[in-house]
Amino acid sequence: MGKALFITGTGTDIGKTYVTGLIVKRLKDAGFRAGYYKAALSGAEVGADGALLPGDALFVRRTAGLAAEDASVSYIYRDAVSPHLAAKIESRPVDFDKVERDFFAAKERFDYLTVEGSGGIICPLRWDEKEHVVLDDLIVRLQLSALVIADAGLGTINAAVLTAEHLKMREIPLAGFIFNHWQAGDRMQEDNKKMVEEMTGAPVLACVEKGAKDLPLAADALAALYA
Repeated sequence: MGKALFITGTGTDIGKTYVTGLIVKRLKDAGFRAGYYKAALSGAEVGADGALLPGDALFVRRTAGLAAEDASVSYIYRDAVSPHLAAKIESRPVDFDKVERDFFAAKERFDYLTVEGSGGIICPLRWDEKEHVVLDDLIVRLQLSALVIADAGLGTINAAVLTAEHLKMREIPLAGFIFNHWQAGDRMQEDNKKMVEEMTGAPVLACVEKGAKDLPLAADALAALYA
């Protein structure tokens, strides 16, 4: 069985899927059997035949050059809202026994499985009369470490430190941060990197510039984050 790592973000629309694609690409280009998995995706694209298309998984597939079967999603919802609400709208709640089965089946096939979350660390995946499950509950259940994607700009100190504190509270190992939308030489962003590292004790492992085609992190260093 291979190794896995959970990718979460400090919030929505910070480029988590974009960076995840670069992560998987780096591993695949290094010759590793690399795969992608996501438990629940909301805001799916709609195909010409009306079928729901998992946009995040499709992006990672294109970026990393994966085969269709190497990027899987357990639950795909149409509405671009939190997964718990999308599931209510469609009357199709997430079954976490199924998620666990799908995760381990994917993990069995790859050297390194990259698991992408939905939104931020406390995004609710299911919230109904039967069960309350938040994203961090899933990470704990799958016994994974988390790599946090953060925007390099204004506000990232607060968002990154709060995310790190929440992971610590849940006893989820923090592998480090990757900053997206990085502008080398920008005084504020350089200070953001320094402050996040000092305040959390976790490293900023890579800084990804806008439009980057590759992750500025060696494949061996990246692979070492997976467990």
